[in-house]
Amino acid sequence: MKKLVAVAALGAVLIGAAPRPAHAGAAVDAALALGAFAVFNQLFLLPALVRPGYAAPPAVVYSTPPAVYGSAPATYAPAPPPPAINREVVYPHGRHVLLGDGVAVAYQWVWVPNPPAGVPPPPPPR
Repeated sequence: MKKLVAVAALGAVLIGAAPRPAHAGAAVDAALALGAFAVFNQLFLLPALVRPGYAAPPAVVYSTPPAVYGSAPATYAPAPPPPAINREVVYPHGRHVLLGDGVAVAYQWVWVPNPPAGVPPPPPPR
């Protein structure tokens, strides 16, 4: 058995050390090397390190069920309504008005100028 493991290990090392064509990038070479190392460990190294006939029993953990089983479902208060949105910003020469609801129609600010003041008053007499 030991000779078989030694021959397999030597074969894996020789195959891994053999030069390969340089058509693949460094990342592919590193991934291939790590994959070969992982397979080697699982097939040859781990069985050699584990004693024959020894297997650890699986750990089983039991716990009591939570105390909330069978209790009444919790009731929740409805969410408060969202705060009112200021849809108008007033200036002396006009105002911005917010259109849309933000869900079905996108928000859009629109400038609305004030109407003209009318006819200016006549100049004072001299």
